Amino acid sequence: MARGLFLITLLALGGCSNVQVTDYQDATPTLDVETFFDGKLTAHGVLLDRSGRVTRSFNADINAYWQDGTGTLEEDFVFDDGELQRRVWILQRAGTDRYLATANDVVGNGALHQSGNAVFLDYVLRIPWQDSTLDLKVDDRMYLVSPNVLINQSQLSKFGVSVGEILLTIVRHE
Repeated sequence: MARGLFLITLLALGGCSNVQVTDYQDATPTLDVETFFDGKLTAHGVLLDRSGRVTRSFNADINAYWQDGTGTLEEDFVFDDGELQRRVWILQRAGTDRYLATANDVVGNGALHQSGNAVFLDYVLRIPWQDSTLDLKVDDRMYLVSPNVLINQSQLSKFGVSVGEILLTIVRHE
């Protein structure tokens, strides 16, 4: 019995570990935000509810460019139900491997950190909800898997409780 409790405790503590972007500092190919997010890109993904069921899919065209150290990502989404959305990200360098990230539907500043083949972006997204809006915490984790393909997993939460997930692939077109 004591051994079983120890194992359960060990598994529970292991599940609480916090993965840091710096855990990927030696992973390749190396992701450089200002190089990858420059030019024409496309995104293709799905939204999942908290039970893991796909609720929507989307495609997006992204026009990304940099001027005087500031990056702009113009994202135009088309959802499977015909809904159109536009998000424009502004990225500003805030130190080595760090950027502040803002967008039209983001509350305050997001924090972007890059290391090795990974980029983590944390922000609060304001979405329409019934007759009002809802603010969701977003934990974006992006991994470069080839020079022109990035995999993105986003965890969405409210009050620390998971409410959904977004899985997408971003393809850079040279």
